[in-house]
Amino acid sequence: MSEDEIIKKTQEKMEKTIETLEKRFATVRAGRANPSSLDGVMVSYYGAMTPLKQLVTISVPEATQLLLKPFDKSCLQEVEKAILSSNLGYNPSNDGETIRIVVPSLTEERRHELTKQVKSIAEEAKVAIRTIRQDANKEIEREEYAEDLEKSLCKEVQDLVNDYNGKIDAKLKEKEQELLTV
Repeated sequence: MSEDEIIKKTQEKMEKTIETLEKRFATVRAGRANPSSLDGVMVSYYGAMTPLKQLVTISVPEATQLLLKPFDKSCLQEVEKAILSSNLGYNPSNDGETIRIVVPSLTEERRHELTKQVKSIAEEAKVAIRTIRQDANKEIEREEYAEDLEKSLCKEVQDLVNDYNGKIDAKLKEKEQELLTV
């Protein structure tokens, strides 16, 4: 593998880590109604665990409200049960046709819990970046380049690590700000 390919592959992996971080941050709610906060909810649908978003359309009629309209009305009870057991702090109300969720405003304590959660997510992303660095360095060693080229490539990989850690810190700061803003 050429030097450019190693760097390019490493950068692509780090970019995927940032995308994953953004997706995970999107699931942490910040007091506003956000359909992606329900992404991890699984519903028992005819005995099979099915992602909620495959069973309902989710709309945001108001800033603090989610409206779920199931494709099959027979699964309303199961959807409601899944939301209650998902531990998101939501209290769905079922009117027989749709499910409404009024997103409660966050308490100070809950905001700090969520801040800890996003810090943990960011730390996991940094660990992933370090693992990518280790893999890249091993690949560089395996290729047996000249010593000065090897050092130069390892430095380039480290520069990428620093750059992506900076991006993670910036995204973390942005998400913390969003969470702590009342």
